[in-house]
Amino acid sequence: MANDEVILLGFWASVFGIRPRIALEEKEVKYEYREEELVGYVKSPLLLQMNPIHKKIPVLIHNGKPICESFIGVEYIDEVWKDKAPLLPSDPYDRAQARFWADYIDKKLYDPAKKMHTTKGDELEAAKKELIEVLKVLEGVLGDETYFGGDNFGYLDIALIGFYGWFLTYETYGNFSIEAECPKIVAWGKRCMQRDTVAKTLPDQQKVLEFAKLVRQMIGLE
Repeated sequence: MANDEVILLGFWASVFGIRPRIALEEKEVKYEYREEELVGYVKSPLLLQMNPIHKKIPVLIHNGKPICESFIGVEYIDEVWKDKAPLLPSDPYDRAQARFWADYIDKKLYDPAKKMHTTKGDELEAAKKELIEVLKVLEGVLGDETYFGGDNFGYLDIALIGFYGWFLTYETYGNFSIEAECPKIVAWGKRCMQRDTVAKTLPDQQKVLEFAKLVRQMIGLE
């Protein structure tokens, strides 16, 4: 695999785009990262060529072949570069559980999380309530473990950690403290940030907040 060509198309603030980036970093795979300019809805010819169905990031390109969707990309990375830092549990049941909770994150967390900076009033308050409820469920899954995979940073940690970069934005527009509501999740996020693979990849929370302000201006909320 030493001569493999690996390219990743992503967007710095995307909670989805961060997943394969961290997976590649954990595996110590050399890759070329190409930032897509998505704010102005201008998509590169390469993105449209490699993901003609959804036309979305992230897209992992391995030796010219595209692998689309964040979780599919992470699993592909785990299977191809399997000699280092396994991401999915080896036990079939534990692996199924990790996939279940990763799916839960995308189906239950993403929508209220997005509404935290794209809505206001009653809709924002309802989103905040839902966000807290989902994070509390995930806090129960984490329990007293270091990571969602126990002592090992893995698939489910990668699934959730992108949202941690948005915590300041959620708190700013929701006018609440995530640490007060879900202290174990915040402590988990801080532990993840101590990993070089996460710290070098996750965007600065203040920068994300500035981006959220720009989005609100674009949609007429500010």
